[in-house]
Amino acid sequence: MTLQSMTGFARSEGTSGRYRWAWELRSVNGKGLDVRLRLPSGMEGYEAEAKRLVSEKFSRGNLQVSLTVSVAETRIEAVLNRDALAAVLALREEIGPELIDMAPMKLDTLMGIRGLVELQEAPDSDEAVEAREAVILAGLADAVDSLRLMREGEGEALKTVLAAHVDRIEELTRTVEQDPSRTPAEIIRKLESQISALIDSAPSLDRDRLHMEAALLATKADLREEIDRLNAHVSAARELLEKGGPIGRKLDFLAQEFNRESNTICSKSNSVAVTAAGIELKVVIDQFREQVQNLE
Repeated sequence: MTLQSMTGFARSEGTSGRYRWAWELRSVNGKGLDVRLRLPSGMEGYEAEAKRLVSEKFSRGNLQVSLTVSVAETRIEAVLNRDALAAVLALREEIGPELIDMAPMKLDTLMGIRGLVELQEAPDSDEAVEAREAVILAGLADAVDSLRLMREGEGEALKTVLAAHVDRIEELTRTVEQDPSRTPAEIIRKLESQISALIDSAPSLDRDRLHMEAALLATKADLREEIDRLNAHVSAARELLEKGGPIGRKLDFLAQEFNRESNTICSKSNSVAVTAAGIELKVVIDQFREQVQNLE
């Protein structure tokens, strides 16, 4: 599966009948999937289907989905207010006998009566409304696909960056593992020196306490477990990057584990070279984790 970043932008626009429409989708980092819609008044019925189309393609990210619709062609029709006409005609009948010389009522006279004829936008048929909805939602599907392609493109670029960070973590782990301070002879020499210093500083130290202190010194000198865990985390990170899909949270967890082991190496180190490698490990791991925050 392809990796996706959580950032991207897409736009889709078109016409349906006498309407122009445009979708705009913006995506940024988020802990989960948060889809926020901005729809024109009267088009709230699009919300459920719009959220379904987006949720099918993405599992993480804060997405702002906006629809704008404008009328490209206005159709006006004249509507007769029949109640008003009936009232006018009734009044004419009522006062007609008193106005013998009143001329017959003409159409232009009727048209001049305020409120008798109203001009309004012609409503669309149910079929036209359904067709428009289908076209606009198809436009959203196109925009969603475009956004996904953009996020996948950025995801593949991130994969390259993250893989390089993992390679560097492996190199630095190898540097720690191969440092001369970790050879058995060097470890024994330093242990003997530390134990000798311990005895000199506390001549009355009993044998049990001496054994305990020696064991603590030996444990601190041994970085085998930290090195093994770092190598295991490197393998796990590579496997996830190769597998793809929504792996951001898993890689973030591995970044925390990487950091824990590098901290332990720095605290246990009795070598300048190992300390330097441990510090660089922490820097690379921070860079790795920062990039992981952009992954779905």
